[in-house]
Amino acid sequence: MSEIAQTLDAPDAPPDIVAVGQAGRDDDGETHQFVIFQVAAESFAVPLSAVQEIIRMPDVVHVPLSPPALEGLANLRGSVLPVVRLRHVFGIEAAAHDDATRVVVLDQGRPVGLVVDRVANVVSVESSRIEAAGSIQGTVDTDLLTGMIKGKDGQSMVMILDSAKVVSREFEAFARANAAGSGLGDRSGDLGDDRQDTRPGSDLEDESQLVSFDVADQEYALPIERVQEIVQIPEQITEVPNTAAHVLGVMTLRNRLLPLVSLRRMFGLPPQEVSDANKIVVIALDGGTASVGVVMDSVKEVLRVGRSVIDPMPPLLARGGTLGEIESICRLNQGQRLVSILSAEKMFNVSDIRAIAHDAEGEQGPMSDDTTQSRATAADDEEQFVAFRLMNEEYGVPIDAVQEIVRVPDELTRVPKTPDFIEGVVNLRGVVLPVVDQRRRFGLPPMDRTDRQRIMVYTIKGVRTGFIVDSVSEVIRIPASVIEPAPALSDEQQRLIRRVANIERQNRMILLLDIEQLLDVRELAAMGETIR
Repeated sequence: MSEIAQTLDAPDAPPDIVAVGQAGRDDDGETHQFVIFQVAAESFAVPLSAVQEIIRMPDVVHVPLSPPALEGLANLRGSVLPVVRLRHVFGIEAAAHDDATRVVVLDQGRPVGLVVDRVANVVSVESSRIEAAGSIQGTVDTDLLTGMIKGKDGQSMVMILDSAKVVSREFEAFARANAAGSGLGDRSGDLGDDRQDTRPGSDLEDESQLVSFDVADQEYALPIERVQEIVQIPEQITEVPNTAAHVLGVMTLRNRLLPLVSLRRMFGLPPQEVSDANKIVVIALDGGTASVGVVMDSVKEVLRVGRSVIDPMPPLLARGGTLGEIESICRLNQGQRLVSILSAEKMFNVSDIRAIAHDAEGEQGPMSDDTTQSRATAADDEEQFVAFRLMNEEYGVPIDAVQEIVRVPDELTRVPKTPDFIEGVVNLRGVVLPVVDQRRRFGLPPMDRTDRQRIMVYTIKGVRTGFIVDSVSEVIRIPASVIEPAPALSDEQQRLIRRVANIERQNRMILLLDIEQLLDVRELAAMGETIR
């Protein structure tokens, strides 16, 4: 109780309510303890035994397809906390949060937070002062109350909230999951058998998947199997003395030192100031036993191309300079767009890369045995995702579910008599691709077209479909330890957003989508009709 009491800024309680430590007792000696708080002009109470803690209003991640009473999801010391608007629950006009706003965290099988305008006090109340909820006269829905605490003057009162009923009514899926003892309705293992087969001998055997990027207005690419992840530029890069001019230094990436090099410097191109648009492409070397981060101007697309449009570099050109690192050329748009495919083996000497990391480790001191062990087991405890943004929130999809990522054309071709959710179609290398606006699917406000938007292409139950997102931020490896089932807030949300990556050290929460659930059976049939 002391931890809760210390979080209360205002010591005042509603009239005739006795604070803890001052309460008298009934003749039978029984008292009850409550936390008192206010929502607009109304005073409410919840049993102190149900309150885990009281916190200030945290930053929240807004979840699409969730009930309107949900403020969002917050990070509570590594756990995902659903935060509920009590004003919305009781039909009270919304108000901006201020310094007095608090979140009362309750135990409902898992933590749930209630947003209140102000917390008044922790009090003790005699049983004789508690009356049934049916005697309350007012606009508040008495079905959500268990009783009321009356003042001695017979006028003032505090309504006792039935927090379990609030949660069960506003979040039926949440209540069902807790009642079933399922934790949160986790279906992360139910992936189905409809994923695209990319193994040797499949239909995609003659295709290559490439990650393309810009450097000095030239387009380059690497085979996707070489790309471990794509990450943001860190705030600090540690320089390593006595290294080549193109070596920027090292950064720490999940308990290991990652050497960083500039492709501009490596190719002798004009220097450019680093900005948020720059990305680090982490390249696997020597069978994945070594890695190097290459700073690119920007990452463009993930391409899936037929090998018939990839030509080896002419021997006459593949001699030294920047051309020595290019192993082939990809011809797109009838040869109007040429993408230079780089060879990681020709670009880097594995011994040199290991030496840079070794020298940097010598400067910073040796890693602990625990850190060394974590390096060895990290690959087994991580999942790889493509992260993208919609409005201000971040989402992720498994990288093996992404067929490719392409720019949004200036105009999408509208097809008559197609469902409203189909934005249009594009010609993707001779194939008609139906395109859905992801914002519209999630009920989010529309936005004007920008250069940062991308079409993410998935194959959903055999139907190839593109979804427009605001931007693609990175390819990221996420430790399994920070991935947990998403709260079951609604049936549709539970089906689509099954897991959440809560990366506490980065103050970052990523909603992980199940792409198999992006379209239902009826919509998939409509997609199939569109491309016929």
